[in-house]
Amino acid sequence: MKKKRGPPQHDLQVLGLAWLAGLPGSVASLALVWTGDFSPKVQWTLTTLVVGMFLGVGLLVRERVTRPLHAVANLLAGLREGDYSVRGRGARAGDALGEVLLEVNALGDTLREQRLGALEAGALLEQVMEEIDVGVLAFDGEGTLKLVNRAGERLLGQSRSQLVGKGAEALGLADLLEGPAPRRLTRTFAEEGGPYELRRGTFRQGGLPHQLVVLADLRLALREQEREAWRRLVRVLSHEINNSLAPIGSIAEALKDMLSQQPRPSDWDEDARSGLGIIARRSEALARFMSAYARLARLPPPTLADVEVDGWVRRVAALEKRRPVGVRAGPALVVRGDSDQLEQLLINLVRNAVDAVQSVPDGGEVWVSWAVLSPGAVEVWVEDEGPGLVDTGNLFVPFFTTKPQGSGIGLALSRQIAEAHGGGLRLENRPEGRGCRARLKLPLDTPGMVVASQG
Repeated sequence: MKKKRGPPQHDLQVLGLAWLAGLPGSVASLALVWTGDFSPKVQWTLTTLVVGMFLGVGLLVRERVTRPLHAVANLLAGLREGDYSVRGRGARAGDALGEVLLEVNALGDTLREQRLGALEAGALLEQVMEEIDVGVLAFDGEGTLKLVNRAGERLLGQSRSQLVGKGAEALGLADLLEGPAPRRLTRTFAEEGGPYELRRGTFRQGGLPHQLVVLADLRLALREQEREAWRRLVRVLSHEINNSLAPIGSIAEALKDMLSQQPRPSDWDEDARSGLGIIARRSEALARFMSAYARLARLPPPTLADVEVDGWVRRVAALEKRRPVGVRAGPALVVRGDSDQLEQLLINLVRNAVDAVQSVPDGGEVWVSWAVLSPGAVEVWVEDEGPGLVDTGNLFVPFFTTKPQGSGIGLALSRQIAEAHGGGLRLENRPEGRGCRARLKLPLDTPGMVVASQG
């Protein structure tokens, strides 16, 4: 089967047309030469000249037409490959070829400006993504992670090289690609935080659909709302305190009038004892409340110094006399913190754990342990075998307590201390069995720093 031949190349077409245009004149000239009264020498000389001019002019026309086209093709190839510095020489107005070169040069300038704009916009977008405190993740249609910013790395507790290329299922993020959006997430990640607001959108890259997932930590906004709520609460309570002081003043004034009477009533001593008892009890209650609030509202900034985790934990465990507190030692680490505040924090957690254990008939154990769970941070766990958590919504609400003699500021103060040290605190029920686990996360002085070997 013969292969079908396509049309001749453009340069051959130009050459053929040039020869075709000169063919009539050349044939006429040769006819006159060979039919005229010329010597053979003249005839062959003129024939050679006519044929040479015929062939040469055709080749010259072909060259003058195809060379500019090759030049334009080279310019366009350079632009296609991203080399916007190439320019066509001879670009001028009023000339057909010059105007083509003018347009090619203008196209190169336009493409260069667009490329620079795209690069600058891409660099700006990348810088913004790296600097914003919002986790940004991009997944392809197969659920494979293709992009993650610095906040996303911190959120997931792994580096970009460890994350990119893995599937959402393997990373435990499949739920981010499902369900309604936007919505609030209460799940936990490697970084202490939450709750999170999940937003999801779609985009196309390389013609293929991708999903963009944005995770915003609402903790700071909620903390500010909580602090504002506390301020409003204190204003209300101050009003109530003033209202409660009014009857105290009234009773004191009545007792004063009674003492000034002559003779005094027969039951004045009983009334005096009753009134003074009311004043004393109410004053003690108000003093306890104001002392508890002062501890919470006037926590000073921490004075940072090196604190060895092992010694810190053992000192606090030794302070609890109601029940032995076990220490399950982890690696010997150093944190930067205020020793007094950290001890107060851990005392509150240990005291709560012991209170929980004593509230159950068969008792149970209380122990403290620690480990390095993420780069540059240590987690200290206070665990008990008490009844566990029931109402988790009010754990860190100031002045809320379920204990008869509790002040309701222990956990709120503990979390405030933890956050002042760049860490966090959360409580959860133990998955291994009965009881509660308090998880205190603190940054290490030097990630992975060991101050002494453990035997």
